[in-house]
Amino acid sequence: MFAMKLSNVEFRAMNTPWRRWGHKYFEMPMFRRLGLEARDKEVLEIGCGNGYGAYLLNQLGPKSYIGLDVMEEQIEIARRRYPQYNFLIQDAADLSRFTEGSKDVIVIFGVLHHIPEWRKVIDEIARVLKPGGSLFLEEPRGLDIKFFDFLFRWGHPNTDFGLKALEKHLTASGFRFQKLWTPLLTMYHCTK
Repeated sequence: MFAMKLSNVEFRAMNTPWRRWGHKYFEMPMFRRLGLEARDKEVLEIGCGNGYGAYLLNQLGPKSYIGLDVMEEQIEIARRRYPQYNFLIQDAADLSRFTEGSKDVIVIFGVLHHIPEWRKVIDEIARVLKPGGSLFLEEPRGLDIKFFDFLFRWGHPNTDFGLKALEKHLTASGFRFQKLWTPLLTMYHCTK
């Protein structure tokens, strides 16, 4: 697998009430402000973690939802907490199980920087999105990732990931995007 699993420290941090609070009261409202709509749509979440994003996304009434993560531990938590949703252990750098143009909405809650082959993930997303479909993603700045690694020893992969590199690859992959900058994260709504 190409994707990095979370370190023990970050795994614990991602499974706290504070993380769920941020998901519900910060990230989802920002995505909604950027135009996230899921009613009657085919939704794919990359890096679904413990499933709380699935819970929030499913409140929007999608036609279907699938959550992917490479960490078996996270998928076990997600399946236990939200057995009504579909979760798969899956590397996002290979979405070959999904046909071309099969998803209306793809959501990434800040995990792309964990994947050394992040460009391949963007390419796969471009392939599986329906024409007119939307990618919603959030990511920290590369400098913030290095700061968190220094401070908390989270152990992110040493790649060239950064917002400029991300935006360049999104554009090269045929995406147009709008973004909202916040002090912690940059939120994107990308369309083809």
